[in-house]
Amino acid sequence: MPDPFLSSDEYDERAHQLYNEGRYDEAIEMLKDGLSVYPDALELLVGMGYARLAREEFAWSRQSFEVALKLEPDHEDALAGLGEIRLKLGERSAGLACFERVLELGFKEDLDIVLQMGRALFREGMLEQARKFFGVALAGHPDSAEASACVGYAAHRLSDETDAMRWLRHALSLDPQHAEARIYLANLLYDKGDYEPALAEFERTKPEDHWDELGIWRLIELKRSIYRLPEDDPELKPWLVRLADLAGDADPIDLLLAELEAAGPDGTGTHDPTQLELFGTLRTELAGMHKQPRAEVHRVRTREGVTYIGTWEEIVAEMRDNDDAFSGRPIREFLEEAAARASALTGIKVPATDAESFIRGSADAGLLRIMR
Repeated sequence: MPDPFLSSDEYDERAHQLYNEGRYDEAIEMLKDGLSVYPDALELLVGMGYARLAREEFAWSRQSFEVALKLEPDHEDALAGLGEIRLKLGERSAGLACFERVLELGFKEDLDIVLQMGRALFREGMLEQARKFFGVALAGHPDSAEASACVGYAAHRLSDETDAMRWLRHALSLDPQHAEARIYLANLLYDKGDYEPALAEFERTKPEDHWDELGIWRLIELKRSIYRLPEDDPELKPWLVRLADLAGDADPIDLLLAELEAAGPDGTGTHDPTQLELFGTLRTELAGMHKQPRAEVHRVRTREGVTYIGTWEEIVAEMRDNDDAFSGRPIREFLEEAAARASALTGIKVPATDAESFIRGSADAGLLRIMR
């Protein structure tokens, strides 16, 4: 029930606390109570817009931001929120115009709001624009590790790996505890085939820093192959426990057995420097950019001993890229030709309708093993 003795600022503060704790339903109820007492309270309207946005209630969110902007047309937080909604709804030019207006109003020095707008652009694949906004944030705050890391993330997505590594290393020089930047850098090094430097970066992270399974799989693989660790080495246990946490019902022993099966006869893993990128799945700030469900990560091993890790689609893309005859060609063409070859070789029909069916069919035909 609304409390008439609370000020609009107190309603806003309580709702903000609930929002920060991820308790969006309760935040919305608090904001509703506040707006029933203070219907024109600008901050409550803006707060409602962001709470609705967090629940992906885009129409309601848009309405809240638009009402707020009728009261104050140049309110920077409402403009940023409306811009994000417009991007979500495919109105890219209009969304970007909202963000540009925030900069025009003199908020280039506001680190939080500029990063917020950059991340919204990043999430929607507007990478050049995202990089620009991250650059604005960095220009205003050259000592910000987060701004530097964001420039690195965007550079990588734009295929500028040299610049990505430079900015990620700069972020870590500013804040050695920036776990997301360190994990990102470690995976970039891994994908380049620089395994020992990659392991050195991974080892400076803790299991709880990881919100994606792939980075942990790589760390375990590197530890076992470089240090020759036995499968029951206690050094691996906390990482296997974290894998189990991320995987839900998976048993750490099952995870360990999958690792053992993926290893070669000498106990070492097979490294493929062209393995998939994982960076759309990193959590915390980076996952805040993507805000999409974490795709399930699988692990397959071919009869030739090559291990692939990723979603079904990423694994097929890696297979295609490793096939000189199909590198750079459409996935559909690769699936059809590879399925036809597999069927001719084994006499078992391998589907080519989608990545998962193709991989499972190839496994049924004995051409590969699905480890996870």
